[in-house]
Amino acid sequence: MEKIGRFGDFGGQYVPETVMNAVTELQEAYERYRNDPQFLAELHDLYRNYAFRPSLLYYAEKMTKDLGGAKIYIKREDLNHTGSHKINNALGQVLLAKYMGKKRIIAETGAGQHGVATATICAYFDMECEVYMGREDMERQALNVYRMELLGAKVTGVDSGTKTLKDAINEAMRDWATNIETTFYCIGSVMGPHPYPTMVRDFQKIIGEEAKAQLMEKEGKLPDCVVACVGGGSNAMGIFYDFIPDKGVRLVGAEAAGRGIDTPDHAATLSKGDLGIFHGMKSVFLQNDEGQIAPVFSISAGLDYPGIGPEHAYLHSTGRADYVAITDEEAVQAFEYLSKTEGIIPAVESAHAVAAARKIAPTMRPDQIMIINLSGRGDKDVQQIARYRGVKIDG
Repeated sequence: MEKIGRFGDFGGQYVPETVMNAVTELQEAYERYRNDPQFLAELHDLYRNYAFRPSLLYYAEKMTKDLGGAKIYIKREDLNHTGSHKINNALGQVLLAKYMGKKRIIAETGAGQHGVATATICAYFDMECEVYMGREDMERQALNVYRMELLGAKVTGVDSGTKTLKDAINEAMRDWATNIETTFYCIGSVMGPHPYPTMVRDFQKIIGEEAKAQLMEKEGKLPDCVVACVGGGSNAMGIFYDFIPDKGVRLVGAEAAGRGIDTPDHAATLSKGDLGIFHGMKSVFLQNDEGQIAPVFSISAGLDYPGIGPEHAYLHSTGRADYVAITDEEAVQAFEYLSKTEGIIPAVESAHAVAAARKIAPTMRPDQIMIINLSGRGDKDVQQIARYRGVKIDG
């Protein structure tokens, strides 16, 4: 029998006593409301009327013809309100905070999309919001910083460590530990201590539920392959989860290989990581010889994390899902490719999934089907990609 909060050997609650009270309170509240008819009715009403779900399942006809293999569909999470899948989870968690009577929301963010989604829902519910963001990521994602501030959130820069996502999480955890009575910590991915990996997955699994129903309506069958980018892993788990029992559906996660997995400059956790405990969970992490968390690198702020959610570690360990490493250059080429081929500018995170699809789809038969989860839109990344390509643009 599986232990609660465990995925095989992964998961758990590895937090100091000061945080354990908050984790226990959250766990009890989630168990109380996760199947509550009123809570679920309000959540799905918000999904439909505020986040604009269901998101479109789009047939990428030109990409299909160009690659010459599988028929390709794209799940358009980029069309959600705020521009990514992050709104699904932010809606669920902030609504839960409201039911718990919390008045203040804190969050961490890397690429800024989770921060923007959280700030958006806090504005909607008239709740105080503070978002922790690494200084490096604030520079890379200045547009999203201003969006959060425009929505009324306080964005607090983090200057410790590598000044990226893991350091933002550290600061948010410290805040939570000292403000437990009033504060709800809205984690943005399927990571952290239980119940977060399960809770975030449950708020994101609507992606896969919709995709399965939409494809059955269009094609009358399941896909042969589902591809999504993976950092912490929320968009991938969101689309994978409903397909896990369907053994004929290959699940592929695209990790950030940065400058290459044979260099120190990557964030390819499952390609190069080891078992460890960090941020309240047992999972796979990039570590040095002494077991300290290693610095990571990716052009994508949203995939720039030295670990992965425990359920992904479990899917990898059992062989149910495959994980491939995509370099910065491959991701940028895919960013440009989808823009030119389908007129869709993807988030650079999502471009990692497009890059993986470009490799896999030509190896498949024309009677087979692939779904790519396009987790977000690329407005936030255009300036960064221009810099990467040596193109100077104003602003």
